[in-house]
Amino acid sequence: MQRHNRAAYGFLAPYLAIFLAFWIWPIISSFVISLHQTRVSPWQFRPAANWGRLISDPAFFNALKNTLIILVIQVPVMIGLATVIAVFLNSPLLKAKGLFRFAFFAPVVVGEVAYSAVFRLIFAQDFGVVNKLAAAIGLPAIDWLSNPTAALALVMIALTWRWTGYNAIIILAGLQSIPGDVYEAATLDRVSKLRQFIHITLPLLKPVITFCVILSISGTMQLFTEPFLITNHGGPGGATETLGLLLYRQAFLSGNVGYASAIAYTIAALAVIVSLVQLRLSREPR
Repeated sequence: MQRHNRAAYGFLAPYLAIFLAFWIWPIISSFVISLHQTRVSPWQFRPAANWGRLISDPAFFNALKNTLIILVIQVPVMIGLATVIAVFLNSPLLKAKGLFRFAFFAPVVVGEVAYSAVFRLIFAQDFGVVNKLAAAIGLPAIDWLSNPTAALALVMIALTWRWTGYNAIIILAGLQSIPGDVYEAATLDRVSKLRQFIHITLPLLKPVITFCVILSISGTMQLFTEPFLITNHGGPGGATETLGLLLYRQAFLSGNVGYASAIAYTIAALAVIVSLVQLRLSREPR
């Protein structure tokens, strides 16, 4: 038995070494760095320099506010649309299902730089397609990239376009795991399709939807690409700066890696807390 155990650990040793070197050690090292003042040479052990700054930094609270706005508004809208699309894709009346599934999933495959550039062009104030269509029906043009509220809305629109189909495919897999005889029994009892969706489909999909919500929460807390590429580094005036973008700015533009490490741990802690709250709310009552 001991020989078998040694052999098993021997096979696991390369993975464990890589895991320790590239996961555990960076996590520990980042926490140690967050306890140091890194803008002096040599670094000084001053935990309050970074962690104390978090509770008084206007830039941090601005980034936190923007991140939470996206989390509260965009994630529920995206998951709701994904659920509707999944039901549509699962309909027996739909033809060419493979084509539609690929079409909704395709935005995830598109390169981030390419799709961000396209969104900047589509929502440009002077020649963008969106403002041209608005003008055609008599609506005023919106300066999507210079108006703070419009810029934040643009980020949420881009996120919804990119990730709704991805979540829809996951929810579709959950839909296909629901036994068909449940719906047959409900139909025999003359339960309407709407009531079947509310009282059968949604409760049975709750674990899958919860999984999608937690993935979305984690992604939103780390959001960087869209504010950086679409709205020009979190502009205008920090209106779209997120925690991920603030972390980047502190670490790579300001060189304050200690403060950036503290922000990174704060992002991870917030993601865990919000996810645990979501799991708690979605738990079945005993």
